[in-house]
Amino acid sequence: MPDRGGGPTGPRIRVGRPSRRVRTLLMTLGVLAVLGMAFTMFAGFWTDWLWYRSVHYSSVFTTTLWTKIGLFFVFGLLMALAVGFNIWLAHRLRPPLSAMSMEQQSLDRYRMGIAPYKKWLLLAITALVGLIAGASASSQWRTWLMWVNGVPFGEKDPQFHLDVGFYAFDLPWYRFLLGFGFAAAILSVIAAALTHYLYGGLRITSPGARATAAATGHLSVLIGIFVALKAVAYWLDRYGLAVKSSDFKATDNWTGLRYVDANAYLPAKTILFCIAVICALLFFATLWRRTWQLPVIGFGLMVLSAILIGGLYPAIVQKFQVQPNEQAKEAPYVDKNLKATREAYGIDGAQVTEYPGTSKTEDKTQLRDDVDATASIRIMDPNIVSPTFQQLQQIRNYYAFPTNLDVDRYSKDGKEQDTVIGLREINLNGIPKRNWINDHFRYTHGYGVVAAEGTSADSQGRPDFTESDLPSKGDLGTYEQRVYYGEKTSMYSIVGGPQKEIDYSDDSGEKTYSYQADSGVSLSNPVNRAAYAVAFGEPQILYSGAIGDGSRILYNRTPKERVEAVAPWLTIDGDAYPAVVDGRIQWIVDAYTTTNGYPYSSRTTLGDTTADSLTANNNQRAVVAQQNQVNYIRNSVKATVDAYTGEVKLFQWDTKDPVLKTWMKAFPDTVKPKTEISKSLMAHLRYPQDLFKVQRELLTRYHVKDATTFLSGSEVWQVPDDPTNKSGSAVPPYYLSMKMPDQQAQAFSLTTTLTPNGRDNLSAFMAVDAEAGTSDYGKIRILKLPTNTTVNGPSQVQSQFNSEQNIAETIRLLRGGDSEVEYGNLLAVPLDGGLLYVEPVYVRGGGLKYPLLRKVLVSYGGTTAFEDTLGEALNKVFGAEGPTTEPPDEGDEEGGGTTPPPTSTNPTVQDALNDAQKAFEAGQEALKKGDWEAYGKSQEDLEEALQRAEDAQAQADKTGGGSGGGSSASPSSSPSPRSSPSPTSSPTSS
Repeated sequence: MPDRGGGPTGPRIRVGRPSRRVRTLLMTLGVLAVLGMAFTMFAGFWTDWLWYRSVHYSSVFTTTLWTKIGLFFVFGLLMALAVGFNIWLAHRLRPPLSAMSMEQQSLDRYRMGIAPYKKWLLLAITALVGLIAGASASSQWRTWLMWVNGVPFGEKDPQFHLDVGFYAFDLPWYRFLLGFGFAAAILSVIAAALTHYLYGGLRITSPGARATAAATGHLSVLIGIFVALKAVAYWLDRYGLAVKSSDFKATDNWTGLRYVDANAYLPAKTILFCIAVICALLFFATLWRRTWQLPVIGFGLMVLSAILIGGLYPAIVQKFQVQPNEQAKEAPYVDKNLKATREAYGIDGAQVTEYPGTSKTEDKTQLRDDVDATASIRIMDPNIVSPTFQQLQQIRNYYAFPTNLDVDRYSKDGKEQDTVIGLREINLNGIPKRNWINDHFRYTHGYGVVAAEGTSADSQGRPDFTESDLPSKGDLGTYEQRVYYGEKTSMYSIVGGPQKEIDYSDDSGEKTYSYQADSGVSLSNPVNRAAYAVAFGEPQILYSGAIGDGSRILYNRTPKERVEAVAPWLTIDGDAYPAVVDGRIQWIVDAYTTTNGYPYSSRTTLGDTTADSLTANNNQRAVVAQQNQVNYIRNSVKATVDAYTGEVKLFQWDTKDPVLKTWMKAFPDTVKPKTEISKSLMAHLRYPQDLFKVQRELLTRYHVKDATTFLSGSEVWQVPDDPTNKSGSAVPPYYLSMKMPDQQAQAFSLTTTLTPNGRDNLSAFMAVDAEAGTSDYGKIRILKLPTNTTVNGPSQVQSQFNSEQNIAETIRLLRGGDSEVEYGNLLAVPLDGGLLYVEPVYVRGGGLKYPLLRKVLVSYGGTTAFEDTLGEALNKVFGAEGPTTEPPDEGDEEGGGTTPPPTSTNPTVQDALNDAQKAFEAGQEALKKGDWEAYGKSQEDLEEALQRAEDAQAQADKTGGGSGGGSSASPSSSPSPRSSPSPTSSPTSS
């Protein structure tokens, strides 16, 4: 007979139990593994608690923690009880065992198998569903806190006349409860049905009745509860129509009722609510009737009604009533959307003024004089000159500046001026030798502020520094210069212990320092050290001799991280900026309160509307909540982070915002009143960029106030692409001190241009008063250009710059060799009915690794200039000298106000002088490198160029064909090639 696979036929081997030593070892390892897992969980919790306590926001930690725990246990217990009770009830209602069918005989094995473990199985199932439900509920802590602490908005929606707070705070919580109820009902039905089937209450293949009366009644009640919850859902859906998003050709993310919603969906939801209530009652009635017939018919009718009334009927209304006369039907609802959207985004006060776009003034001299009074034009682009700050003010490789610097205002000689500012932060990549001690104990902080005037440059195109060197000195006076908290400070540091830190270096060598503040968490406690060793995955924290008495660990060191942690209910602006306030460096962080439940207000995605050419390739400029969809936003909080101590302060900024009031009730004493903002801090607060970008995106459509124009789409604008680079992203807004036509004096403003949808010409200029503490702060002004004329937009102006032959040739020469040309911010300034465009041009020339200002482009009324300085370019455009023009050099003669201006030179002379300039710069570079052969060659080129200039000037004087108004430069004004070279001297070409 063949082998049937009965197994080995040899002697049986007896397998003994593991020895006592092995069992003890295994038990020990198991206990240690459990303790390790427990301590790992404890370490995360404990270090979080220590950090919140160190920043004095422990109430945020405890409130959030207890809310999560409460929700976890309440809803986890409710779900466990619901499912467990129905399993127990189904088991209790099981029929007595009788003659077995084949189906029941097969199930009997499972019943017998689980019989000894019924209680444990019940506990396991209820615990599992309870854990899942509790974890899901704990994530709703924000929804719970907003519901329980919600305050009224004081505004009612136009459809149901309920306070906006109902939609923002109440409706989200009701929807969560409804979703929880559905989940509990469905799980209970499934659990009860399986139990009934297992114990014979339900039969699939057995002869006779398919369900016992007890099982029928039990399941009918559960299904009736589900249908009753569906009735509640239909009722809430009526209110949900006010915050429902839908596709509408007038705008993306349309929110609120339209004609079909108010006249089809709303009555349909009411009818379906009534049908669902009746259907639920029919299911409950099976407790007495013991038949499924009526409830099943009722349920079928409800489903059919949902299809016909809830789906087909609205489609018919839309097709045959709305589409033939859409504008008239939708207009009343568009009016509601316009009003709500403008209020929700704070753009209802935007002032739209007609603006001609062209100047009527013929006196160009007067216009030239008006430029300086109209705007302090910034030619130092904070997004370009960071490498220049780095090269000239880095001092040591272990310091670095942010990729994008910031613009602020500081007083000099009693007058405020726009200032480009950056902090010299620690750069671990520049540390000479990387190791754990250097990274975390010695190189712990940056040092000092570096600032430069925004409206000027020195003779070599470098920033005109007002605060510089190491330690920094200048106009800012005395202040704590150490930077322990900054945008680039992402690593933890351990300070204040036996290991000294490198403070800064000067000619006498390295200076050491020991941290003096009480910031951070003390590591004197061995439990704390063990917790951080586990939390940070760094065992050396536990045993390192560099940690001792007084050692403190600093982490969460970027301003955005710290504000997000202490106020997790806020959305943080993408750009924190530093300011020197009362002898301290303070990071200023703008924070927003948002909601997605403002009725009729259209939604926007923050990550999309705040993206521009700066955020495209720079992770320092981005909104934290990238995918957040909101339809209400307020800059409700101004926060500060001390660069030395890391102290976080939250100040109430919008005193009327109900969302902030709600969170202040939930987290009392975390936000300080607005009255505590000092005057010195107020001087540096400004209108935030991300809020402005959201508002400008909405104003591309919502600047119109009547439904007819809105529906036609004829007035839709767009944010133009940045013409100064090839990113294809939106042009960023720019800070600029300027005055709009209705203003009497310059104000620090945030500005942008807007173009018609799909076209490049200018349609509007938008500015907001960014000067905090003034009566006009936050006032949005829009200059709307006529649609029947064409005024050049940013890309057209840039194209005009690039297409002019003289400018293109100069740019080509500037790009000669390995030089690179970088275009700075293209600023637009309204001037006498027209738009003045100004764009600085930077060059990274030769061996230089940083950009220097070399030229300034100016355009006004179709006239373009491309000169070495802003003053010269303005003089050429307007054919007149301004009041701030430098006195003419020796030998200059007053011009006659024609184009070319009196400062222009003979073209041949100018070309020769340009060559002399290049030769001189090449000599300077060769001198730095010690390349004497190249230096000698450059001196020969310099001498030859100067000789050509001298010959050309002599020829011009002889023929009378020199400069139009006298020469503004002569070869004699340039340094002799035989003289000692100076790094600050160069051939002048002005």
